Amino acid sequence: MQIKPKKRLGQSFLIDPNIKRKIISACGLSQKDTVLEIGSGRGELTKLIAESAGSVLAVEIDTSLTEILKNNLIAYPNVKIINRDILKLDLSKLPVKFGKKLKVIGNIPYYISTPIIEYLLKYRKRVDSIHLTVQKEYARRLVALPGGADYGSLSCFLQYHSSPEILFYIKRSCFFPAPRVDSAFVRLTLKPNWQANPEKEKLLFKVIRAAFNQRRKTLRNSLKDTIPAQKLEQFFKKYSLDRNIRPEKLSLTDFSRLTNN
Repeated sequence: MQIKPKKRLGQSFLIDPNIKRKIISACGLSQKDTVLEIGSGRGELTKLIAESAGSVLAVEIDTSLTEILKNNLIAYPNVKIINRDILKLDLSKLPVKFGKKLKVIGNIPYYISTPIIEYLLKYRKRVDSIHLTVQKEYARRLVALPGGADYGSLSCFLQYHSSPEILFYIKRSCFFPAPRVDSAFVRLTLKPNWQANPEKEKLLFKVIRAAFNQRRKTLRNSLKDTIPAQKLEQFFKKYSLDRNIRPEKLSLTDFSRLTNN
């Protein structure tokens, strides 16, 4: 049966068998794992996941694909199909049959990459690691270091919560329909000793967003309405930083020092 991808859902099916196998290998799955797959589509990758993992929770928002998934996965009793929007699914209620936490794998629509990642991070106590196919340029922003053009508030946010890695790139021809850009398969390993301090975290990201919203300006100018001038001067002096430094030159550690100064 020919399935026509829905543009409104950002559907683009992975059709290259070599890339599918490469994804499974990169995720390092075992029978001790419970996998949450986001965007199961027609179930081709789901089958490979089910052969490697102990249990699979296959989440697919497209109702028209549910029966197709059931038929394609009938030989895999360790797969549970969930016809829901991942952003409306309570991960705390999902059964983790194997392992202590969920391993997440997803070929997701590019336009909701950040909302999905942010949503998953809310359930970090239930999530071990996140493996996603994202736009190539987006992936570069996730792993960017201070000083580069790709470095920004997204880089700081993801590196605060996790250790992001680009595992490999995927050509647009590996999908149907082919997107306009190439992709990357990334892994976000959540930081195990992460402890949230809501107030400090809120201030930290308020400062980071303000800084990068006007990244062409010096830090002093971009933060003039967020951080008192005297506090900024003390920060520059304490850490021997140029008073005319720009936001992209500051590391996540520097921003943390600034908000804790």
